Amino acid sequence: MTDILILYYSRQGSTAALARQICRGVESVEGMRARLRTVPAVAATTGPLDPPVPDAGPPYATHDDLLECAGLILGSPTRFGNMAAPLKFFLDGTSALWLSGALVDKPAAVFTSTESLHGGQETTLLSMMLPLLHHGMVLVGLPFTERGLAETRSGGTPYGASHASAVSGPGELSDAERDLARVLGARVATLASRLGRRT
Repeated sequence: MTDILILYYSRQGSTAALARQICRGVESVEGMRARLRTVPAVAATTGPLDPPVPDAGPPYATHDDLLECAGLILGSPTRFGNMAAPLKFFLDGTSALWLSGALVDKPAAVFTSTESLHGGQETTLLSMMLPLLHHGMVLVGLPFTERGLAETRSGGTPYGASHASAVSGPGELSDAERDLARVLGARVATLASRLGRRT
């Protein structure tokens, strides 16, 4: 089996709900397995260290997860049109992987959640793409041929999967949001499989 890393941060459960659907999309591709990981919260003041394993949910990500994956799908809630600090903090610590070129040519995608329809989804998705481009990853989006993009009344963009909780509630994905998240997972897994056969 080949792993695709789904790495996310979530506080209210919406980004986590998208991550679970993306995992289903990854695992719909033969020979591909989803590796679900999260990152710990960060604080402005010094406090006790987080335990090495969270009390609930997926394990915290390590740099080994990035090294071992054939692709990466990165998710964050929107913070003023940008990715959340815990995810950026994790990415800021990947300089050694950048220097070694460990992520070059691996496919990558992004996803997000907001409270409102106009809460900065697309700018957040773009902000998450920037470090992936610096790592030399191959970005994957959602093509206009996906009907859900034209029919959605909530989340879903060409830049990546998304959820707007004001429409259906935190973590309660609409049919289009759920389907587009699965498509995104399947697209990254399919591309990783094809790229793997060429090496």
